[in-house]
Amino acid sequence: MIHLPRLTGTRRRCLAVALLTVLSTAATFPGAVDRAKTAPHWTGTWEAAASGTAPALPGTSIRNIVHISVGGSAARVRLSNRLGTAPLRLGTVTVAVQRAHETGSAEAAPGSLRTATFDGATSVTVPPGRDRVSDAVRLAVPPDANLVVTVYTPGDCGPATYHRTSLQPGFLARNGNHATDPTGAAYTDRVSHWYYVTGVDVLRRAAPHSVVALGDSLTDGTGSSLGTNHRWPDLLSRRLRRLPAERRPGVLNAGVSGNRLLRDEVGPSALSRLDADVFSRTGVRTLIVLEGVNDLKGIPPETDPGAFVRAYRRIVARAHAHDIRVIGATLTPFGGHSAWTPAREGLRHAINALIRSGVFDAVADFDAAVRDPARPDRIRPAYDSGDHLHFDDAGMTALAGAVDPTGLGG
Repeated sequence: MIHLPRLTGTRRRCLAVALLTVLSTAATFPGAVDRAKTAPHWTGTWEAAASGTAPALPGTSIRNIVHISVGGSAARVRLSNRLGTAPLRLGTVTVAVQRAHETGSAEAAPGSLRTATFDGATSVTVPPGRDRVSDAVRLAVPPDANLVVTVYTPGDCGPATYHRTSLQPGFLARNGNHATDPTGAAYTDRVSHWYYVTGVDVLRRAAPHSVVALGDSLTDGTGSSLGTNHRWPDLLSRRLRRLPAERRPGVLNAGVSGNRLLRDEVGPSALSRLDADVFSRTGVRTLIVLEGVNDLKGIPPETDPGAFVRAYRRIVARAHAHDIRVIGATLTPFGGHSAWTPAREGLRHAINALIRSGVFDAVADFDAAVRDPARPDRIRPAYDSGDHLHFDDAGMTALAGAVDPTGLGG
């Protein structure tokens, strides 16, 4: 028998009022719980990890074209001065949907251009080493669309944080503030980088759920066709279209060309950038890790398979602390590349055997998906971009196909 404490008259009256309130609410709003399940939530739809710096562009409007995965009823953008050395002053930031039939232009779709605010202000200063996320921008954002994110930098704020390899043309207007121009007439210069913009979230009627692909140039898309969004995370997002809209996750690409698992070389190592490029992102529930090839072929190369496994286990442990499931991708062949040696091939096999043995929550066997059956140390010729390391569009499709979509849907 359970003995409840005796309640005073005041406590009894309070308990009675509370019970009546609960019963009344349930009777008056019988669908409240169901509506809460479908209430709008923010989730990540696009990412570009900061990979370095470029010279500042004072007095310039920079029009970044970004390809999102899932859509929503509003958007917000992440601006980064993470690698800068001075406060970053942005005079105007705008967001628009790119004109659908002008995918290679700087033109916004009619009626879609919006000015982003930051705590209600139309300009923002981002301290060095920091990011800022905009207020909600009311804009109907279609899934699988290109967004036009424009920033105007009125002065020289020192080195500009950027993502070096966009594989997508961006545009510059060097003669002042054209951030609110719906046309692309002023944007006469092209660039192949994303400046300052490192993320986009959307507001959607679904539980927050995004997938982050953490990797190097193989994930960054090197070898795929320019302007086509054929990086394997983009192609994975296309595969996930078959899911119901409310279950389809956003797919975020945290690939950085030259990135290593264990050492800070071309930017921070994978271990060093988990907070910035994975855990700070919105609604992350799954992490896919393809890291280690640059450690095999780098200078100096890593030779201890145990070091790889210890790093993978650290990533898994940290991700689990954030309730994130981790899929490990096996390391792909690079026979025929100038950095290949028999010893490194043996180490790759040893690492892949350990990955397949249960280091991660699940495995995406990229090695099996792309290796040449006749020469397993090499990529299939039909998937090889030409350097025996990176993948063409068909190879990127094979990588995307190696990820089991089961469990990716929210």
